[in-house]
Amino acid sequence: MSRIRSAAAAVAHLDRRTFLAATAATGATAGLGLAFGPGSGSADAMQPATARVAGRRVVQAPAAPSTAGTTLETFSAARGATGYRRLAGGPAWTREVRTEITGAKGGREDRRTALASFVQLTDLHLTDVQHPMRYEFLRSGRAGAWRPHEALTIAGVASLIERINGLRGGPATGAPLSFVMTTGDNTDNNAKIELDWFLAAMNGGRITPNTGDPRHYEGVQNSGLKEFWHPEDALRDADKKLGFPRIDGFLKAALRTVNSPGLRLPWYSTIGNHDDLAGGVYSLGHNFYADFATGKRKLEIIPADDAERLFKGTRVGDDPKGVQMRALLDAHAKDMRTVTPDERRAPFTQTEYLAAHLDPAATGPGPVGHGYTKDNLEQGTLYYSFRVSENVIGISLDTTDPGGHYTGSLGTAQLRWLERTLKAHKDDYVIVFSHHYSRTLDNMNRDPGRPGEARHGGDEVVALFQRHPKVLAWINGHSHQNEITPRGTFWEITTASHVDFPQLARVFEVVDNHDGTISLFTTLIESAAPHRTDFSDLSQTGLAALYRELSFNAPGASQKLAGDATDRNTELLLRKP
Repeated sequence: MSRIRSAAAAVAHLDRRTFLAATAATGATAGLGLAFGPGSGSADAMQPATARVAGRRVVQAPAAPSTAGTTLETFSAARGATGYRRLAGGPAWTREVRTEITGAKGGREDRRTALASFVQLTDLHLTDVQHPMRYEFLRSGRAGAWRPHEALTIAGVASLIERINGLRGGPATGAPLSFVMTTGDNTDNNAKIELDWFLAAMNGGRITPNTGDPRHYEGVQNSGLKEFWHPEDALRDADKKLGFPRIDGFLKAALRTVNSPGLRLPWYSTIGNHDDLAGGVYSLGHNFYADFATGKRKLEIIPADDAERLFKGTRVGDDPKGVQMRALLDAHAKDMRTVTPDERRAPFTQTEYLAAHLDPAATGPGPVGHGYTKDNLEQGTLYYSFRVSENVIGISLDTTDPGGHYTGSLGTAQLRWLERTLKAHKDDYVIVFSHHYSRTLDNMNRDPGRPGEARHGGDEVVALFQRHPKVLAWINGHSHQNEITPRGTFWEITTASHVDFPQLARVFEVVDNHDGTISLFTTLIESAAPHRTDFSDLSQTGLAALYRELSFNAPGASQKLAGDATDRNTELLLRKP
């Protein structure tokens, strides 16, 4: 039975004591108050750390800082200049010190105290590639509307989790990592089966990324349409003309069961537009979307002019309720492929999203609910705060606009809650997490469930954070591009996705320099898969490596998503409030 189908019933058995116990347990791996004195480059010079575990103190010693497994050690590099390019290990990315908010003082490396250390994942886009509501049909007009590597998202995330589990601690301080936060677009099609896959990947378990007919792949990669890469046959498709290889057995391997090790750290969840809206864009109405998603018709291609027209409409947001999309599906009803229906492809509601996280079977390394609580479920809210360490709190926002479109905003109730939370924690440092970044909080479509409530944009949120000087960072995703922006009193840090190259996650370390400044260290990591690929290696590890290489070569992919050096591995200086 789907984990989502049973989640609502399971939540009914949770009580407040369960939640408090789980919340206390999240400090189990927290490296708090780690002092770094002179000669802190060696493990012997570091002072023991104390962490609170279920109300009692335990001693943890930080490891020596290590760049192993990070882009400070090596990063994927392409061989050749044209055509399909193979990857191999390349030069490391340097760490850049950024002083736009305040200057760096000498000797700070000898007196640091780590306040928090954690990992951000974002835009995993775990994808059912046979889902009837995929946007593949737009590829006739937009090469980037479909990714040749999408069938390997599960293998890719399992390898990324393996990398996180293998980190010895914060690369700059050695402080033990205390948790992982996802910042949305955990799923791609807002499908129940994808949410099951996401929870299983994060908590550990076996995942079979196949829907519809369990014996046969039913999607664009065996459609006979030249717009798509057909890895298993001799069709001279558009991608093979660019050098994409023929790989016998690829589709069978891509749909094979994947074993995820699951995170060893507690993890928290933030919702994104692809988790909440049809295709990440449309407020189509649940029944219409459910009927199509679980049905037997799949649209695979449309004329390029129609694709371009729909794409432009999507970009400008003039069709949040999907009127044009419905008309297009009706107009091309006779052009659709017949596929095997699957009820597991049904969209999940916000209530089902919350209930699935709160299901005790989905607790994994904790906490119960992964940030969400019974209050969220009862009130229909998707935002919360949580204790990061003794003097740091985290805030997770819901920036998706239920009224439709891929940009976001905050409703008045959430904005007022955010103001109250910041005031209540005026003595704590604050780290804020969301899916959208400030420039994409410009969507004023009203929430159908709260039609009388105003929506609020990024400028208003930035101004609120600037009025609270203990807000240190606003961490987000959505753009699939690395970007770090000074906001006067805090840093806004946007991290690239793990579906588009360069497929990264980011490690954060918050440090008191004991000189009137605070440093935020950011370090990017790739998955644990080898940089080199072998087209004959269709093991889980081989597929994860191929996932990266295919994403680099995907037609229409931007090669600017890694950002500049100052958007990658950094030390970001702040004035200590």
